[in-house]
Amino acid sequence: MTKQEVKNTDGGMFINQASDFQEIFTPEDFTREHKDIGRAIEDFIKGEIISRGEEIETLNIELSKMLMKKCGDLGFLGIDIPEQYGGLELDKINSAIVSEKFGYSAGSFAITELNSTGIGLLPVALFGTVEQKEKYLPGLASGELIGAFGLTEPEAGSDALNSQTTATLSEDGKYYLLNGSKQFITNAGFADIVFTYGKVDGKYFTAFIVEQKWEGVSTGEEENKMGYHGTSTRSYFFDNVRIPVENVLGEVGKGHVIALNALNMGRFKVGALCMGNAKSAFAEAVKYAKKRVQFGRALCEFGLIKEKISKMAIRLFAAESLAYRTAGLIQAKSEELACLSGDTGISTAKALKDYIVECSINKIYGSETEDFVVDEEVQIFGGYGYIKENHPELAYRNARINRIWEGTNEINRMVIVNTLSKKIGDGTCNLMQSFESVFEELEKLEPVDSDESGSLNAQTRLMQTAKKILTFVFGKAHQKYGKALREEQEIIGTISDIIIEIYAIESCLLRSQKMLKGKKIKKAVIPVEMTKVLFHDSFEKICFLAGILLQAMEDGAALEKDLKMFRKFMISLPINTVALRRNIADAMIQRGRYYF
Repeated sequence: MTKQEVKNTDGGMFINQASDFQEIFTPEDFTREHKDIGRAIEDFIKGEIISRGEEIETLNIELSKMLMKKCGDLGFLGIDIPEQYGGLELDKINSAIVSEKFGYSAGSFAITELNSTGIGLLPVALFGTVEQKEKYLPGLASGELIGAFGLTEPEAGSDALNSQTTATLSEDGKYYLLNGSKQFITNAGFADIVFTYGKVDGKYFTAFIVEQKWEGVSTGEEENKMGYHGTSTRSYFFDNVRIPVENVLGEVGKGHVIALNALNMGRFKVGALCMGNAKSAFAEAVKYAKKRVQFGRALCEFGLIKEKISKMAIRLFAAESLAYRTAGLIQAKSEELACLSGDTGISTAKALKDYIVECSINKIYGSETEDFVVDEEVQIFGGYGYIKENHPELAYRNARINRIWEGTNEINRMVIVNTLSKKIGDGTCNLMQSFESVFEELEKLEPVDSDESGSLNAQTRLMQTAKKILTFVFGKAHQKYGKALREEQEIIGTISDIIIEIYAIESCLLRSQKMLKGKKIKKAVIPVEMTKVLFHDSFEKICFLAGILLQAMEDGAALEKDLKMFRKFMISLPINTVALRRNIADAMIQRGRYYF
């Protein structure tokens, strides 16, 4: 993959295992190939997208198709497609880079591209037969074909397996008759291929490859959406569509395997896209704050504006760190499995399944970071941010969908805990073994009450404590509810929030430690300060959420005993966050953008 060797760990195991900064991938490990891909996309966007921005946002289908063809000619659509089928077969780091770069300034076209190269292509790339791959992948890689993913129905959104679409095998066994509808499908207005799902005989949830030109396939009118006006979003209607049996994707009754793996990759890519969107909003906010003068001073000179800039930058650093950490893990696992099976598609699907927790975190943290950043961008622009034709208004509207599609953030929070609970149940996660001794360990631990300038020793100790706190409260929940934990959604959501915070702060910690040990130590100064501030805020949040969980699960003497033990950790590490935030903001203002 790269000079950087990423250690293979099982998905989700970061929750109770120590990680080493030498064993993760960070943006500082980008190879020349990674940087070249990033620059190529930036050049494409500057040359082809930015000047057409307004036209793209009006949903010009012919323009979108033309731009997709140009993307295909440049190889951007074939990043995840094997070379033998016309793709570049690059690593998952490149996949994240492509999504991030298109998110930065491609507007609605980013969603057209992301959808076609993600969930509109990966089902056949990962699970297709050789014949299916030969038939469809070259066209999808070149831009001659555009893909769509038809899963959602009027009565089956998050509950996707409740599909009402049916598929009935013909008497001669040569084709299926597909009947039903799909809703809110991106690219439906001009897609050539749609990967869709229906229940064979009303029971067996199955994936199909449908060509949009086939008789019986029709689409509804374009949806009038809040944001991403330049994307096509329509319903599909299937009226006795004859699907050849060779267009069944995977096995009959195993459509959920294909859908969930495609969504895992979609979540991974959406997280990167949101990071790009947020970086763009941040750059616009800083640019405006530097030129807008009030009370005789530039906005960026005011303390509360600096606080906003620092908060946005810290969130971006965390989102970026966990996104590329996740990319490195998926890539390393894919390579290991490919050596065993020789099939890159199946190995990637297995890696995505293994890192379902990290993919869900990536999607949640990326989309919520984008929402936070664009909201602060509007606030910095003030009244101008609320007016159309200005960047914040469009960014704010476009951002909102990212917490909904690819599984709502609520569903993804449930996925995180339910996946880990399943691992505990089948013995692949040893969290309950740790739970047996963690209370005694926490009782003996002293709170971290001092910080060292230029060092992350205190944060390393806080990280260890945070994981013990998570182990304790997760273990309590698993012990109290067992399999019924799946029904305790408030508990699940709170545990997930702790897990997300831990993955974010650990990713920042490991990345900053790596930078401190690198050749350019001066470049680590601001990341170290961002990590310190993030730990200060997140550790308090983790302790607060743990307290909520204990109060929901316990009462009486048991609750008092546990809360008494927890109270000693609820003392903030004494650091001057005001001074650190000013340093962080000044560094970003000086460069006019997020620069890591």
